[in-house]
Amino acid sequence: MKSPSILLTIADDQRGPALNCLGQEHLATPCLDALAARGVNCTRTYHYGSCHGAVSAPSRAMLHTGRPYHQLDPALLGATYAPPGRTVQVPPTLGRQLRAAGYHCFATGKWHNGVDSFHASFDSGANLFFGGMADHWFTPVRDFDPTGLYPREKVRTASGFSTEVFAQSAIDFIHSRRGVKEPFFCYCAFTAPHDPRTPPDPYRRMYDPRRIELPPNFVPRHPFDNGEMEIRDECLLGWPRDPDEIRRSLAEYYGMISHMDAWIGRIHQALADIGQLENTIVVHTADHGLAVGQHGLMGKQNLYEHSVRTPLILAGPGLPAGATRAGLCYQHDLFPTLLELAGAEVPAEVDFFRSLRPMIGGQGSGRPHLVSHYRDVQRMVRDDRHKLIEYQVHGARREQLFDLTSDPWETCDLASNSASSDRLADLRRLLPGAHLPLKP
Repeated sequence: MKSPSILLTIADDQRGPALNCLGQEHLATPCLDALAARGVNCTRTYHYGSCHGAVSAPSRAMLHTGRPYHQLDPALLGATYAPPGRTVQVPPTLGRQLRAAGYHCFATGKWHNGVDSFHASFDSGANLFFGGMADHWFTPVRDFDPTGLYPREKVRTASGFSTEVFAQSAIDFIHSRRGVKEPFFCYCAFTAPHDPRTPPDPYRRMYDPRRIELPPNFVPRHPFDNGEMEIRDECLLGWPRDPDEIRRSLAEYYGMISHMDAWIGRIHQALADIGQLENTIVVHTADHGLAVGQHGLMGKQNLYEHSVRTPLILAGPGLPAGATRAGLCYQHDLFPTLLELAGAEVPAEVDFFRSLRPMIGGQGSGRPHLVSHYRDVQRMVRDDRHKLIEYQVHGARREQLFDLTSDPWETCDLASNSASSDRLADLRRLLPGAHLPLKP
């Protein structure tokens, strides 16, 4: 039996619930909604955490290696080039394992984990962006370099808006596979909807800021120092947060997502054009979420639901259609999941992140609890209902406890409520280690 091909699209900063099919009726995402309708929508998917403010780098490194970030060479967590004279330790990557199983692996878009890991993972590529963020209209990109060196002088400016450039590269690659028997892995990594949020027309005018409702957890200021209040993301707007500025930012955020959704639909159509849609595992996810005004924050350097949850949709041969799975899981569980679905070997060292096949197939309920961290100042644990966040900032310790069933917007802190003392004690015992993970 022929192995299925794999198409994986990943957004940068798309919140987990930022889909029309998940109740965001103000947000137009018809193509991703259609993907969910013919596949499995995992609605409680999280990222494991970050050792620095560029959360996308460790998140994507964990996706491509199946290992927690604190087990990885720090050179994989954001830098484009290794320090002079040092060899980067690259564990078996998703692409490498798929190549060993007979796949042709192609990439386009953002790669935030260095040229060494990229070279180990892909056979070909186009319009490659090594870095964290860039102007969407003037994205610095490179052509695929079979030597793996990617010299700085080879950088050029992409011709067009980043989402369209990356999506068209994926479309062109898929069309080139018409009639080819070898299965492929197509990795399309967007820089949208990351700021600067400048969607092209008509998406720039698609959402009227005056008609956008502020989220229930909007506040002008975060109520305390969470250890990361002066990072770049939090300085994009002034304090106190102006409601009209937040509405404008949300209109731009939604426009970026809807524009990306339309181009993802074109990529899916390319699979249909070559007759491979039914034999391709199609996945959409994101590296993390974003606050955009919730809790008085703008960025993703926190452990509230808006920032730590990601979308995760899978569709294709052998997967249920129109299914929703609410089990707790990590986005990085995709590593063993996709390898298993492809019939490729899962490295023995991958043991923390687990295959989602039982949960997707309805034979499992997900994890009983999961954890996440942000630098050495925040850590979190949540079970099926409750979440505990602990802060350690300037020698002071603080806790927040939320009942996510009755309070999904995390507006009512129960940490000082005596009726919650037993639940608080139980969650404390599940926190990840006696100390927060330190920067590598």
